[in-house]
Amino acid sequence: MHEAVSQGAPGGPFVVQNPLIVTQDATRRVFRGDVRVDRGRFSHVGPSAGTEGAEVIDGNGFALVPGFINAHTHVAMSPLRAIADDRDLAKFLETLFAVDAKRTDPDLEAGAAAGIAEMLLSGTTTFLDLYYGEDAIAKACERLGIRGYLGWAVLDPELTTQKGVPLANAREFIGRWKGHDRVHPLVAPQGVYVCGEPTWLGARDLAKETGTLCHYHLSETRREVHEHEAKTGERPAIWLEKIGFLGPGQVAAHGVWLTRREVELLATNRVGVAHCPSSNLKLASGGIAPVVELRAAGATVGLGTDSVASNNGLSMLREMHVAGLLQKHHRWDAGALPAGEILDLATREGARLLGRENDLGSIEVGKQADFLLVRLDHPTMVPARPEAIVSHLAFSAGEEAIDSVFVDGECVVRRRALVREPWEPIRAAAETAAESLWANRPT
Repeated sequence: MHEAVSQGAPGGPFVVQNPLIVTQDATRRVFRGDVRVDRGRFSHVGPSAGTEGAEVIDGNGFALVPGFINAHTHVAMSPLRAIADDRDLAKFLETLFAVDAKRTDPDLEAGAAAGIAEMLLSGTTTFLDLYYGEDAIAKACERLGIRGYLGWAVLDPELTTQKGVPLANAREFIGRWKGHDRVHPLVAPQGVYVCGEPTWLGARDLAKETGTLCHYHLSETRREVHEHEAKTGERPAIWLEKIGFLGPGQVAAHGVWLTRREVELLATNRVGVAHCPSSNLKLASGGIAPVVELRAAGATVGLGTDSVASNNGLSMLREMHVAGLLQKHHRWDAGALPAGEILDLATREGARLLGRENDLGSIEVGKQADFLLVRLDHPTMVPARPEAIVSHLAFSAGEEAIDSVFVDGECVVRRRALVREPWEPIRAAAETAAESLWANRPT
């Protein structure tokens, strides 16, 4: 089995024969068949694909699964894993903001490369990021071959440690990277606690002008909500709608402390939500994001890991598991958020959040060939039955079961190893970056 997947000629056609295909298409078909990839897109999904002129990959013993979409993270924070454990969000951010102010482009790129490696090895092929210094993160994306939606963090000028004006920095970043193959730049207001009305509206206008997404934190903690309500008289989502900010093409991270009215406002304005259960649990946010209510109202909900400083990992397999257990336990309903819906959050719905439902999130002809080959003989995938495979992915699969990872038809992980660069130099650079950051961290 482990010799089945080769790198193949870059961009050349290939056929994966006889894997168990978890399509995530409109009917969620799971069947044994062939998948052919031409020029980075699926050209055949079904029985007996033609192999003329194509490399043949033996898919026996594998499940072929759409690549996961991590809908909210801060990937460059990899060297900061465990730097602010066991603190609530306010104290956590106090530590992180102090460390962030000392970061440099080289250590941002080193951290991003380590985080991207972790994501690729655990099956993430696309991620949505919020940070500053995104040029360094973009370079890491291009090095390792992942697809990155990179949001430049924007906040009020008097509250930033960035050089220059954050909105202007975001505009320049978008100008530098718009149109790149796997790097998609965007604007990312940090949150209501550091962004006033002019910053929010400036971010909205920049996103519309440049045709990019807008990504931000929203109602993560009760304190955030109550302090904003005391300041403005309105809860965050209601205030954002009142000032004319909310609209399509936006992804709000967390959404833990939302009222029913706010849920309806987000759905009506076609604002997507990135659910980050592990981070919210670890930071003791207290509430449980109303995922079921958001979906019932028509809002798109994806799944995000948040950063390794608050999670402390980037595994979408683990995030699916936690998301499902959390909703079931909270609602006293074992049928809440079943396995199929959980996998939707990590694939189809993540693509919809990004406005890429026609290109990503499922194994269908014409879509970009982002997929995983998952070992069916791995202990966490037994019994390897078609009717059980979705449950295994949602609740039991270990990262070590992911054998190979493809982005745009390019093999970027082969037999549990990165293809473009070896892990050891990436690890060493991240450890070097961590030394100075940890040495100067606030206690």
